[in-house]
Amino acid sequence: MKDKKALLIVDMLNDFVGEGAPLEVPSTRNIIPHLKEEIKEARKEGLPIIYICDTHEEHDREFVKMNWPVHAIKGTTGSEVIEDLEQKDEDIFIEKTTYSAFYNTDLDKILKELEINILRITGTVTHICILFTAAEGGIRGYDVEVPSNCVAGLDENDEKYAFRLMRNEFGVKLL
Repeated sequence: MKDKKALLIVDMLNDFVGEGAPLEVPSTRNIIPHLKEEIKEARKEGLPIIYICDTHEEHDREFVKMNWPVHAIKGTTGSEVIEDLEQKDEDIFIEKTTYSAFYNTDLDKILKELEINILRITGTVTHICILFTAAEGGIRGYDVEVPSNCVAGLDENDEKYAFRLMRNEFGVKLL
């Protein structure tokens, strides 16, 4: 099988990126220029661009169980991808309700239909949604790449741990 890559952009949503947002990850704003370059390259190469979007119902039990503030409520501006990333009609959007982009979504089915075998994962949060998506991608047999200048974390130590775990336990290629 010929190598075919897809660019995944995880949770670059208003409720994560905006200043004062409910689940603000300040370092996400630093990765935007790098993500724009990734998107530009992906478009030039004709790669599928897949936006993975955290999406919740108003009273999602994750907010209490995981102690998260209410965020990314389906249908609100907070749940939308930031405008800076200039989405196109041909881009794919997948709503997820928990950390892994694979759990209870059509991601795996879509990747198989597109004959994708390499995932280039970007976005936020490094030690949560990036880690769980990269780990599950590796477990499902995909080759996974994570460009470190295109992911953002909440805590430097957690981010270092996530990078170690991705590389050592799940075979993720850190760039």
